[in-house]
Amino acid sequence: MASLKTLKLRIGSVKSTQKITKAMKMVAAAKLRRAQEAAIAGRPYAERLEQVMASLASKVAIGPSSPRLLAGTGKNDRHLLVVATSERGLAGAFNSNIVRAARRKADELIAQGKSVQFYLVGRKGRPINRFFPKMIAGEHDMSEVKTVSFADAKAVTDDIIRRYEAGEFDVAHLFYAKFQSALVQTPTVKQIIPVPLAAGGAATTGASAVVDYEPDEEQILADLLPRNVAIQIFGALLENAASEQGSRMTAMDNATRNAGDMIKRLSIQYNRARQAAITTELVEIISGAEAL
Repeated sequence: MASLKTLKLRIGSVKSTQKITKAMKMVAAAKLRRAQEAAIAGRPYAERLEQVMASLASKVAIGPSSPRLLAGTGKNDRHLLVVATSERGLAGAFNSNIVRAARRKADELIAQGKSVQFYLVGRKGRPINRFFPKMIAGEHDMSEVKTVSFADAKAVTDDIIRRYEAGEFDVAHLFYAKFQSALVQTPTVKQIIPVPLAAGGAATTGASAVVDYEPDEEQILADLLPRNVAIQIFGALLENAASEQGSRMTAMDNATRNAGDMIKRLSIQYNRARQAAITTELVEIISGAEAL
């Protein structure tokens, strides 16, 4: 059995840890509200932009003269998996769920004979290198970013589009966690290049509406396609920010509760050991008195 001093030190250590986890929970709860509002506010614009682009794409014939972000390269052999995670840990299964989804997709593509590379946005996506060594095509540093802005998403988008135009890949998929609640964050995968516009734009924007575009639809698409990719990445980063804080708040709440349970168990063990020590001392005193 551990000594009384050892048990007392362990209880003090767990209490200190409990104070830290409780403080982290409160900080995450405070950040969660702002991040959640930003994520929810960004959804309507992204959805509406996709509808507008679907409407435009339905009016043009995709051919060699179409923008590459829409028409694609004509191949489906090389895939880039853009994995968006956080820069910090202690967020429960938030990062590991995203990484696991990317690994499953990579295994699926490799089984089909496709070439796969990864582009990491966030430091916590680096464990992928353990499973797929030498397959990290690029990484975007977000360590200095305190609050996600559109400029951050634009920087990621510009780098990815530059790689696409250089012929480094044919299809790009984006991995992130869609925020549902503080308890639920759903790992999500979305194709961002070439821009998928399978949904009929006429059905979403009103089939009876007659719209004349100036300039023509292809020129408008050429201008909007890069922005649409940036908006999708920006939305994913906002969803990630809210999901990270929600997951961290839940994880720190569980850690605080577990620390409380451990303190109770250690306190019972300490009291039992103390009572045993007192009983032993009394027995020794009584035995000594009887021996006199």
